Amino acid sequence: MTEKTKLAVKVSALTLAINAVLALIKLIAGLVAGSSALVSDSVHSASDVLSTVVVIIGVRLASKQADRSHPYGHERFECVAAMLLSFMLAATGFGVGYSGLRAAFASDISVPSRAALAAAAVSVAVKEWMYRYTIRAARRINSDALAADAWHHRSDSLSSVGSFIGVLGARAGLPCLDGLAGVVISLFILKAAFDIFRDCTDKMIDRSCDDDTVASMEKVILGCDGVLSLRALRTRLFGSRVYVDADISADGALTLSEADVIARCVHDSIESRFPQVKHCMVHVEPHR
Repeated sequence: MTEKTKLAVKVSALTLAINAVLALIKLIAGLVAGSSALVSDSVHSASDVLSTVVVIIGVRLASKQADRSHPYGHERFECVAAMLLSFMLAATGFGVGYSGLRAAFASDISVPSRAALAAAAVSVAVKEWMYRYTIRAARRINSDALAADAWHHRSDSLSSVGSFIGVLGARAGLPCLDGLAGVVISLFILKAAFDIFRDCTDKMIDRSCDDDTVASMEKVILGCDGVLSLRALRTRLFGSRVYVDADISADGALTLSEADVIARCVHDSIESRFPQVKHCMVHVEPHR
């Protein structure tokens, strides 16, 4: 198992355990305090356990070495996992919005105790910490699945904000705040789900790198000794990695060995300067 995979599994295992404990605490507090919003929120936290399991499976599959059936590797399994999480996140968003609409038009709303308010506040703090902890690890190892799971934690934090507002509103004589907060929060969750899905789609259909990265690669290639021009540069996203194809021109009088030295310089420069590049293919043509 690579260091990237070990870190992703470590982060996921910790957040899975915290989610399980948090779901149990919110369920007990919701039942004791008489808060339906908090009970619903506990179910949301429990669903995060499933999403984290998806992340662990996706990361482990993506770390597998290339084989005869998958000569380019298995990195896209992370995209598949992240896409599944985007669907789960969207389902969460619709669920929160639906619950918010029901709460806004409900006629019989009980007034929860202070324990429900405290439990909701703790949930917000813990879930926000989990988001920040997970997203830092995701950016460190460039993991799409882990980043999607981080946003799942953020969605739970937003859901808990809705629970907090709902409990506070009910205690202040304004129960409609619960529903209004739920609808607004659902829109934020749906936006996050859409962004994750769009990013995964880009990486599944071989979209090129961003313009700034391509420009930086061009500069590195043209800076290699012996490169007279860059005929073409093609990049494609492959999960969390990148493939690069470069067509360069060199002096036509060079021997095959000399041209190979130039191509090797371009290859090594790209792969060393851009860690996300999995492989750089270089084609040398005579300069015209």
